[in-house]
Amino acid sequence: MSLPLSILDLSPVPAGGTAGDALRNSIDLAQAAERAGYHRYWVAEHHLATGVASASTPVLVALIAAATGRIRVGSGAVQLPNTRPVQVAEQFGTVAAVHPGRIDVGLGRFDLHRILRLIRRGPTGRKGGRAPETRTVDGLLLPKPGTVPSDLALYGCLAELLGFDPDQEPPDYDRQVGEILAYFAGTARGPHGEPLHVLPAEGADVEVVVLGSTPGESARVAGEHGLPFAVSYHLVPHLVLDAVAAYREAFRPGRVAEPHVIVSADVVVAETDARARELAAPYGQWVLDIRSGGGARPYVTPAEALAREWTPDERAGVADRVDTQFVGAPDTVCGKLATLARVTGADELLVTTITTDHTDRVRSHELLAQAWGAARTGG
Repeated sequence: MSLPLSILDLSPVPAGGTAGDALRNSIDLAQAAERAGYHRYWVAEHHLATGVASASTPVLVALIAAATGRIRVGSGAVQLPNTRPVQVAEQFGTVAAVHPGRIDVGLGRFDLHRILRLIRRGPTGRKGGRAPETRTVDGLLLPKPGTVPSDLALYGCLAELLGFDPDQEPPDYDRQVGEILAYFAGTARGPHGEPLHVLPAEGADVEVVVLGSTPGESARVAGEHGLPFAVSYHLVPHLVLDAVAAYREAFRPGRVAEPHVIVSADVVVAETDARARELAAPYGQWVLDIRSGGGARPYVTPAEALAREWTPDERAGVADRVDTQFVGAPDTVCGKLATLARVTGADELLVTTITTDHTDRVRSHELLAQAWGAARTGG
């Protein structure tokens, strides 16, 4: 267990609270994470959701970096092509100019063009080959992916607000990542070959990471550009090994000399297994809301979650996420994280935690860091 632990935060809005409450909680958690010894603190990009406030990653990264002193802070991820490459470089370069050596630029990929085309075709259900069956590889659960009927209207609204045209092909992700790297390296060229100087991005001391969840474009781009790759076990658990393998196969030395794999997991830690299960009870409803197209909503209370009546289809639709959430006392969760790291060959683990009460979320991260640190030192 010598691997560093990092945090992914969605700035969850507490029930009855405001976006301001959520953002102040994120700053508070980042400060607690720094005291506990976490390596990075990343914030995710989400839009038009009533339950999360992390819509503007560069602004939130700047706020957290200013409120902390050592921990690395970054996006997990800023989504392309929602933001233009030159804007990504300028925004994070600005923060890095004030906080050199502490800023990460995590790059994601979200194809809103495809979503608009799906909406235009109308409801057709999920297509494709037969879903893989649940299996366990060396102790790591790779579950059959869950599906629920999904309304894409919210994503269609976002696409229209951002000016996406379903008749246009999405920008080439490989090219966009290359542009961002060129802006930071000071090698960018304009449309006629003229040198471009994009300040304060040029020469910025940042770490660029590609995030993905499948063995597709993101894994390939990360590998071919020689970048670290963060793969989402907590989002698409059944493809985590395929994604890591694709990245390693595509890897060429670049900004890092060897492949660097970061693997995410959704965790809830408490003093006992029973208390952790209670705190994690609202998670299934959270996943169902997102998958059905309503977006992330404020967490319900554990009592409300336990009183909810589920249909068999609803339970099956979120089982892959619920069954791969690591829930329990510190030693329980450390054991599951150690299995995840061993089977995936991870160089780093990225944990994300949501609970109804902010104090429980802070405590979860503190307990995990204490237990993981003790295990690393043999305590």
